[in-house]
Amino acid sequence: MTPVADPRDVLKPALASPVCPVCKSAEVQHWARAKDVEYYTSADWFDYFRCEPCDVLFLSPLPADRLSEIYPSNYYAYAQSGRSFVQRVKSWLDQRGLRRILREIAGDRLSALDIGGGTGEILNQVRAVDSRVRFTQVVDLDPKAEQIALSRGHAYARSRIEDFPADRSFDLILLLNLIEHVEDPISVLRKAGSMLAPQGRMLVKTPNFDSLDARLFRHRSWGGYHCPRHWTLFTAQSFERAASAAGLRVNRISYTQGAPFWAISIFELLRKAGWVKASADAPAPFHPLIPVLQGVFAFLDLARTPFSHTSQIFVELSRGPGL
Repeated sequence: MTPVADPRDVLKPALASPVCPVCKSAEVQHWARAKDVEYYTSADWFDYFRCEPCDVLFLSPLPADRLSEIYPSNYYAYAQSGRSFVQRVKSWLDQRGLRRILREIAGDRLSALDIGGGTGEILNQVRAVDSRVRFTQVVDLDPKAEQIALSRGHAYARSRIEDFPADRSFDLILLLNLIEHVEDPISVLRKAGSMLAPQGRMLVKTPNFDSLDARLFRHRSWGGYHCPRHWTLFTAQSFERAASAAGLRVNRISYTQGAPFWAISIFELLRKAGWVKASADAPAPFHPLIPVLQGVFAFLDLARTPFSHTSQIFVELSRGPGL
């Protein structure tokens, strides 16, 4: 007689013994199951685990062989969108942070590298806030961004940062919303650190899962999972430990608004209730309600940032004694 499968088996994690990508520990606990609630690239459920020793979340198994599927052609990082209210707020916050960090770097002629910098939009801001920045470099995999970046006066390398030749140093290195997308965060941080000038600075922006929205939507495909594209998620403390392991010194950690994560989380609740519609052909990030939700939650997050942990962090780093 053929045994009947237990329907509860479908709720069990897909991988019995996942290993943390940061500290390589197998001492992990299943955290959540999530699916793509933004671009609807797959109906699959994906498993997130929390590493007990180093307190990071990670996706396992990684869909590393499905990149062309999970990063569709209409993915927002590839799209040239308008200047919404939230984008203007983000730009203002970015410029304020860039201006502060550049003041700490001495020299008459500075260079800047943006890893995963796309069309060079942030490097345009870097040059705008400090005229000493004369050389700017983008490292990115997007072939559609190359001509735009070059037309803006940036050097462009179509490469993973792991394969980019470290034949010069940079005074400012940016990893903005990138480290959570890579398979080996420590290797990427170490490689970036190896290209940092002795008195240079690195600026990292990444999600923080020690936040109100991450707790509220833990089991509801939280927007910060950006599932299945965010592979490793940190808290401020766990990122500091990871940076130290990569030979970097953390100079400052600050919290910033996580409106995009709130917006997707709320939108998915509305979609499941049947109040809004979205699909792979008309994904959630392009729905007209999303900018409204982002505006509301950007305001709320900025208001509570002084006394509460929001779901994104800025980390300013310099070379540690190991580099």
